[in-house]
Parts: sequence; structure tokens; C-alpha cells
Amino acid sequence: MPQYQELPCGGQVLDIDTALKDGILGCGPEPGDGALGDGAKQQQPVELRKMMDELDAAGDASVPGGGGDEAVPAVFICPISLEPMVDPATLCTGQTYERSNIARWLALGHRTCPTTMQELWDDALTPNATLRQLIAAWFARRYARFKKRAADFHGRAADLVHALRGTTAVPRRSPLKGKARVAALQELRALAAAHQSVTKAVAEAGGVALLTSLLGPFTSHSVGSEAVAILVCGVPLDADAKAALMQPAKVSLVVDMLNEGAVDTKINCVRLFRILMEEKAFRPETVASLSLLVGAMRLVRDKRHQDGVAAGLELLNSICAVHRPARSMIVSIGAVQQLVELLPELATECVEPALDVLDALAAVPEGRMALKDCPRTIPNAVRLLMRVSEACTRRALSMLWVVCRIVPEESAPAALEVGLAAKLLLVIQSGCGPELKQQASELLKLCTMNCTSTAFLAKCKLTKTIQ
Repeated sequence: MPQYQELPCGGQVLDIDTALKDGILGCGPEPGDGALGDGAKQQQPVELRKMMDELDAAGDASVPGGGGDEAVPAVFICPISLEPMVDPATLCTGQTYERSNIARWLALGHRTCPTTMQELWDDALTPNATLRQLIAAWFARRYARFKKRAADFHGRAADLVHALRGTTAVPRRSPLKGKARVAALQELRALAAAHQSVTKAVAEAGGVALLTSLLGPFTSHSVGSEAVAILVCGVPLDADAKAALMQPAKVSLVVDMLNEGAVDTKINCVRLFRILMEEKAFRPETVASLSLLVGAMRLVRDKRHQDGVAAGLELLNSICAVHRPARSMIVSIGAVQQLVELLPELATECVEPALDVLDALAAVPEGRMALKDCPRTIPNAVRLLMRVSEACTRRALSMLWVVCRIVPEESAPAALEVGLAAKLLLVIQSGCGPELKQQASELLKLCTMNCTSTAFLAKCKLTKTIQ
């Protein structure tokens, strides 16, 4: 078939199927894909936007930012949004845009072409039916290919699960063991991480029960780390699976890997614990383990891996929320002093979670005394005022209030010495909420009551005129 079809009036029109087949627009047929075009036509039509969204969610290169090996043709991209067009419309200048984008441009009062900046002599939008058909055909072919690959991945995932269980079509004496088991788990984890839909196939093949059974007192960390990684990558876990994972022997293995595994393994262990905590039947005593708390703090202290720091803080916050008695245990392992000393070095996104943990620990007497005894509590808390966010300022003020109320005659002068007065005045004059301003005013009053007026004015750094 020629790439152009002759029209009765003497003109020519680009044949869509041939253009796609010959690779003019990319996404040409692959080996074994000869009948893909006809099959796609016979299938139930799928809305174009739905196809794009599904490809985008799967990380396919048919959409900007995807992870596949073929990018969407530039002619399909709207020059305004830089995304594939669904309803292309052409201006009088000959430039084509997504209808909603160019309509919004014109509604703002612009009377020029966004691409060429030519003045528009006519603001009518002409539907570009040919381009719309090309886009629909290109994405339909890509979508059909994606579905075919997904089916292949699902089949491979099911085969791996059956091989691990010893229930393949070819009779086996026993399930995979040793290095073969680890290799199969690694392949299964890679499939689940690369293709979210594979997790459903794993569950349907009985993978959840298999992975849960692999976790036990005699499981090696190499097998356990792979099993946990698969369980936390989106595999649906029902109440029975979560109950099985909360068995003491399985929890003990996960805690050991949290303490001794690689960083990725530790993060996955944290994710598994947080998934279990979301279950209504979760038993709080599951996390009442000094070894678990020590492992979380080790993860927080490892400043080389910010993802690990964030994961450790999230776990500590979750434990404080679901099991209040664990707060005293967290204080007993020295968490308060360690967190206070880490505050200046934490990434911005980790400061607020760290302050949340300290705020929760300050709710118990041991936590308040630990804050008072830590020499860096006052300087580090003052430093955070008006630095990161209003929430961080609120938490830092709470820490200072706790310390200053315990020993005001010692803490107030020390706080003024590191610039607390000036920071409190800044909070009061800022656009923060009224409750925060009130708290700052009360703390400022407490400071004035425990030092002389001359010293207070000097620490406020006020000019002689204001004094």
C-alpha cells in the first residue's frame, strides 16, 4: 500500500496505517507484531486519554517522562503544555495546539500565536481531524503493545511464584532452594518494581502466602530482604496476610534485617512495619522492642542516606502514635539527645518529622528531663525559630517552653544568650497564627521574669532610640 492515497479530486492524503507501519511516525511493528494493527481495530475502543494515563502510570515512553525506549513524536506534542494532544485544533497561522490550552490563551486576551507570535487575523479554531486520527492510531498501537508485554510479565511472575512453591507444570521434587531461590526472588522483585500491575498477578498466583511463609527464624537475610521488598512494593495484603506477618518469629527476622541489612533493606523493613500498623487488628506490643527502636535510630543517624533518615523518623512517629508506652523506651535508648544534636544537620524535609518525634517524647516525664539535660536543646531550638516552617517554629517553641518551665532561672538566661528574645519578637510581629504568637509572648514574659531589664534589652539587640 502506498504511503499516500490519491483522492478523486487529484490531491493526496497520508495513509495512517502505512505511516505507522513504515515507521514515519515511529512505533513501527516489532518482530511477532504483524497483526497488531488489525487486532487493535477489532478490540473494544479505549478512550485516548485513558490510554495515555495508563501508559503514564506504567512509566511508558509514549508519554513525556516515561521510562520506555521510544518517545512520542514531536508533532503530537502541544507547544503550550508540552504534552500529547487529545483534541488538536489549528489557528489561522497554521500552528496546532490542544484545544483547551489555546482556548485558555485566547480567553486571557492574547491575540497572537503562542509559537510564532504572529498577530491573529482570525481567532477561529479549526479541528485537526487528520492529526487526531494519527495520534489515536499511534497510541492505540502502543497501548496494544503495552498490554501484550504486560501479559508476558504477568505470566513470567506467575511462573516464578509457582517455581518457588514447587508447583510448576513440569514436576519438581521440591521448591527452589539456595541461590536459585534468591535469583528467582530478585527477578520477581525487579518485575514488581518495574510494572505495578505485576503485583496483582503475584497475589493471584498465591505469592503473598508464599512470601509470608519465607519469613521465619531460619530464613537467611538474602531471602528475607527480597521477600520483604516484594511485599512492600504494592502487593495487596489482606488481614490474614498481615496477621501472619505479625507473628513473633517473622517480626524478629524483620527487626534483625532492620539492624543489620543494607540501607534499601532497612527502608523496606520500615515500610513493612508501617503497613502492619495500619491494620485495625495491629497489636501495639509488636513494636515494643528495644532492638526495633535501636534499629530505627541507627537508620536516622546514617546521614549518608536521606531516604533512610526519613524512613526512620516516620517509623518512630508511627510507634509514638500507636503505642504510647514505647515513648519511654525510645527515651531510654538516648533518642532525645541524638535527635536534638542531629537537628542542624538534617535535610529540610526531615526537620519537621524529627521535631514531631521530640514533641511526642516530651509528653512523658523522662522525655522532658532528657530535653532539659541535653546541652544543645536550647541553641538548636532557637536556631529553628522562623527558619523552616510555621509548624517547625511551633514545635521548637514547645521544646523551649518545656525546658524553660522546668528550670526557668537557668534556662531563660541561657536562651536569651543565644538570641531567643529577638527571635520571639520576630514571631510576634510575623504573620504566624494567633496561638503561636500567644505562645511566643508567654515565653518572652517568662524570660523577662528571670533576668534583669538591662540584660533583656541588650539581648533583644534593640537600638538606643527604641530602648
